[in-house]
Amino acid sequence: MAETSFTLNTGGKIPALGLGTWQSKAGEVEKAVEYAISVGYRHIDTAYAYGNEEEVGKGLKKAFEAGVKREDVFVTTKLWSTYHKRVQENIEISLEKLGLDYVDLYLMHWPVAMNTNGNHPLFPTTPDGSRDVDFSRHHVDTYLNMEKLLHTGKVKAIGVCNYSVMYLEQLLARASIVPAVNQIENHPLLPQDDVSDFCKAKGIHITAYSPLGSTGSPLLTLPAVQQIATKHSVSPASVLLSYHTERGHSVLAKSVTPTRIMANRQMTKLDTADMEVLAQISSGGNLKRHGNPPWKVNLGFPDQQHVKYLS
Repeated sequence: MAETSFTLNTGGKIPALGLGTWQSKAGEVEKAVEYAISVGYRHIDTAYAYGNEEEVGKGLKKAFEAGVKREDVFVTTKLWSTYHKRVQENIEISLEKLGLDYVDLYLMHWPVAMNTNGNHPLFPTTPDGSRDVDFSRHHVDTYLNMEKLLHTGKVKAIGVCNYSVMYLEQLLARASIVPAVNQIENHPLLPQDDVSDFCKAKGIHITAYSPLGSTGSPLLTLPAVQQIATKHSVSPASVLLSYHTERGHSVLAKSVTPTRIMANRQMTKLDTADMEVLAQISSGGNLKRHGNPPWKVNLGFPDQQHVKYLS
C-alpha cells in the first residue's frame, strides 16, 4: 500500500501512506525516517513547529546515501503561525534544517497568525495566558505569499492544514492557485464529511492525520473496528488506515518503532459494507462531529486546549 499514490491538482503524485513525525521523541526520528524509507515508505511529513526537521533531514540523508533517489520521496513541511508575515524566511529555515533544495509540499499549519515578536517563538501568549493572535494578518494574505514560492523552485506544491469549509471558501475567493492539499485530523470519530466533500468538489486532496484518533481515543478497541479487522485478518490499526485510502485520502501513520512502521504498511481493501459500518461510528449522540464550527479556530499546538473565537 505504501506504493499506492494519488494525483494532486498539480499533476504530482502523493503516496497514499506517509510517515508522520509529530510528537516523535528526539533521538528517534532520524532512525524512524531512515527505516521507513528502507521498507518502502515514500512520503515523510514534518513541520517547523515539530522541532524535528533537522533529525528528519538526517534520516533522509542516510536514505539517499543508501541509494534512494530524492525525487522518489515526497517530503512535506509546514509554515508556522508566527511566520505568517515571514513566509520566505520560514521555508528557508526548514530547507536548511532538512538539508534539502526543495520540499514537495508546503502547508500553512493553521489559518491563524500569531505575534511575530511575541514572548515565545512558537507559542506567544498575552498577559492573560491566551494565544497572542495577530488579527491584522489574514490567512489568505499569507497564502498569497506562499503562492510566490512556487516560482522559486523551493516548493513543488502548496496547501493548507486544519481548514474548515469557511476558511477554504475565503481562500478560494482570492487565491490564484487552488491548494493541492488540506491536511486535517480525520478518522471515523471525526469524519469531517463536509470538509471532505467540499475538497473533493474543488480538486483539493485530503491528507489525514491522527488516523487512529486523538489521545485516549477508543477507536482501536471498538467492536465494529475489531470485527472488520477479524474479517480481513488484519489489525484494527490497518482497518483505520485503510479507511482513508478507500475515501481517496492519503494518511499519516506516526510511529518510531520498526515493527509498527512495517505493520502500518499492511493495509487492506475495505468493501462497501465495511465503510458503511465505519461511517456509522460517528452517527450517534455526541460522537457525531463534522469539524469545528465555522467561527471556532483551534490555536493550540501541539496541545489543543486553547481556543479562540474569531468574529
